Parts: sequence; C-alpha cells; structure tokens
Amino acid sequence: MKKTFMILVLSLLFVGCKQDIKPADIAKLNGYWEIEKVVFDKGEEKAYGMNENFDYFLIKGDKGTRTKVMAQLGGTFLTTNTFENVSVRFTDKGTFLDYKTEYAKWSEELISISDETFVVKNDQNKEYHYKKSGPVNLLNDGKKTK
Repeated sequence: MKKTFMILVLSLLFVGCKQDIKPADIAKLNGYWEIEKVVFDKGEEKAYGMNENFDYFLIKGDKGTRTKVMAQLGGTFLTTNTFENVSVRFTDKGTFLDYKTEYAKWSEELISISDETFVVKNDQNKEYHYKKSGPVNLLNDGKKTK
C-alpha cells in the first residue's frame, strides 16, 4: 500500500511540475544554445563542458530553422550548411518541435523553456538540457562581439 501511495504522489508531482508552454514562449527559442547535459532514460547524466558546436534557432510563429554553428575565437560563429526545418506543434499531450530535413523527420517534446534554458525529450526518452549562449571573444582584441 505504501508503494502504491508513493508512486501516486510521485506521478502527481511529475505531472504537476510540467510547464504549461504557450505560443508566446516559443520566441524564447530564438538565438544560440549549447547542450549543458543529457539525461538518459534510466536517469544517468552526461554533462558537457565547453562546447564547440551550438544550435541556432530562428523561429517566427510556429515555423523556423535550427542551424548547427561553430564558435570562433573572435566571438563570431561559423555557420555550417547543416540545418533542419522546425515546426512547433501544440497538442493536448504537450508541445512538440517537429524537425524535417531532406533525409529524415523526427520530433522532440518541449518540456520546459525560459529565457536562459530549455529542455526537450526525444523518442528514446533522452532529455537534452540546453543553456542560452552567445559569442565569446577569446582573442581579447578589444572589439565588441555581435
């Protein structure tokens, strides 16, 4: 009986903690993001230190792109030709980011979003925790980064 009660309480806590994401929140995705950590389906975590690669989101309304970019020492980003088209889908089960390339389609559930972080979960129950990033000028040349 105690186990059943504990499972019920934990389930309610989990459901109660899920963020209610609204269409206005999607604009927070715009910008440069780096993966902070990945939480696997059994609870193990893989933390990422400093990343060389970033994701740049540009979403207007419910459509946009995610582009892979690489940070440069002078505070700029080198854009690759690797990008995905992104559509935002709201359902009664949650908010989803649907990705599409010439070769594949997949979805991730948007679990939470703020001005500085967001979390998505893929179909393998891996949670990707992102943190907001921006250019960093490591050359110390006195120039402002954009």
